This record gives sequence, structure tokens and C-alpha cells, in this order.
Amino acid sequence: MAVGLMIMSERELNRIEVLSQVTRGVMTAVTAANVLGLSRRQVHRLLKDFQTGGPGAIRHKARGRQSNNWIDPAVREFAVTLVREKYSDF
Repeated sequence: MAVGLMIMSERELNRIEVLSQVTRGVMTAVTAANVLGLSRRQVHRLLKDFQTGGPGAIRHKARGRQSNNWIDPAVREFAVTLVREKYSDF
């Protein structure tokens, strides 16, 4: 079995800790919602993902992917060149 590293933010790690307490019965979903600043419904959604997919299911799904608003460097450079030529005082 290969073991890989997962990079997680402090917020994601905090969510995993709170959700594991809810799973163990130490904390209720309502208390977890207050601690995480979420609604009870969102805690139940996260809890379902956590129980089926483990800690990796809590990670942000877009991590490591390119942004939807990404601009190709060639297009950006072309636009900057046009602005510099036409609007030198900009």
C-alpha cells in the first residue's frame, strides 16, 4: 500500500479534528457547526463525505488545478504591449 502526502490548510485540519470528534460521539453536530462557523446541514454534508472518503475528502477539490480565470502569458503580454503603445501615460 503506497502512502502519499496530502497538503492541507489549517482550516481543513481543524475540520477533520472536529468531524472526528463528532464521529466518536464526543461532540454533537450542532456544537461542531458552532465551532466551525457552519450550519448544521453543512456539518452533516461534511460528515457524510468524511465518513465515506476519509480525511482526503475534506480537502478543497480544486487544489493544484489551474484557475478558471487563467490568462495565457502570451495573451497577457500582448495586451500589456498594446496598452503601453497606445496609452503611454497609463
